[in-house]
Amino acid sequence: MSVIKMSDLDLAGKRVLIRQDLNVPVKDGKVTSDARIRASLPTIKMAAEAGAKVMLMSHLGRPNEGEYSDESSLAPVAADLSVKLGKEVRLIKDYLSGGFDVADGEVVLLENVRFNVGEGKNTEELSKQYAALCDVYVMDAFGTAHRAQASTHGAGAFADAACAGPLLAAELDALGKALNNPARPLVAIVGGSKVSTKLTVLESLSEKVDQLVVGGGIANTFIEAAGYNVGRSLSESDLLDTCKKLNEIMEKRGAAIPLATDVVCGKEFSETAVAQTKNVSEVLNDDMIFDIGPNTAAELAKIIKNAGTVVWNGPVGVFEFDQFGGGTKAIAMAIAESNAFSIAGGGDTLAAIDKYGIEDKVSYISTGGGAFLEFLEGKKLPAVEMLEEAAKKAK
Repeated sequence: MSVIKMSDLDLAGKRVLIRQDLNVPVKDGKVTSDARIRASLPTIKMAAEAGAKVMLMSHLGRPNEGEYSDESSLAPVAADLSVKLGKEVRLIKDYLSGGFDVADGEVVLLENVRFNVGEGKNTEELSKQYAALCDVYVMDAFGTAHRAQASTHGAGAFADAACAGPLLAAELDALGKALNNPARPLVAIVGGSKVSTKLTVLESLSEKVDQLVVGGGIANTFIEAAGYNVGRSLSESDLLDTCKKLNEIMEKRGAAIPLATDVVCGKEFSETAVAQTKNVSEVLNDDMIFDIGPNTAAELAKIIKNAGTVVWNGPVGVFEFDQFGGGTKAIAMAIAESNAFSIAGGGDTLAAIDKYGIEDKVSYISTGGGAFLEFLEGKKLPAVEMLEEAAKKAK
């Protein structure tokens, strides 16, 4: 991907508008989880230390577009940033017509973009108002790169110069390394409740990977497609032919979708459900499959440890309940112990990484759930397309 990087530009004295993802949980006017703010700090400091007039923009929550609401105000984020940067970060509420000054090296935060009419529909009028505020537009919010909105797409399209911030650039480099030119074998782990919600991801990966490990309800559907009873497990019986077709695609390429040989079942979905490990052929009509069994987990761990590249999106069992977390833990530990380049993304995946304490053992953790999935699907992300166009114009 050919995009201009913020680090390549001279920002001294320039008005620099940075689209960050500062959509953090807030309770009683205080930020309760600052991970996204901390992730944005290197970009902010780089621009400020270069002598730029730094303006940050982000969404927060889901307010009605065009309507101000205290609960969706970025004021708590401005306060948190002020502490972390050791200097005041002013929150500017009325900014669309300009009329405010920012000093060289100063950082200000523009109020929630979703308070502006036309943000969601990426209107030309609002996009041009954003673009007029800056000399350089920086897209650094990978988690919103799959949305064509005024602050993530239109602003950059109309700005004099548009570039990728360090966070976004790192995401694109890591994803490109994992999917465009991977060290082989390339192993993808895709978990989730339904084949239907990740069908395009599975189809795209079936053309690229050497091993496609499926988990959760997706795995149950593949087990049923192989002719086994899945009892009352979450499965999509109308997609059995689809699973068979994906298996055929992989086999033709000499690749594989490993099928579970043993599973962990329960009679009910609850924290107190009794776990029973069974051969995949022994599932009863009143059983529910909640995890892969230890033999399957050991085989998958071998595959992962021998991989050159691992892409992980989704746990392989109901890991929130410890008795059904063995499979996901085994996968996590195998990734931690593997020499493969590993990239992981998606909310549940990040929760599993946190639970099993392997954050520093994963090569790259993606910050964007939806954008990560769309990249895996092979889709062009609107924000990235805009940056590529901006790079062409700049030549």
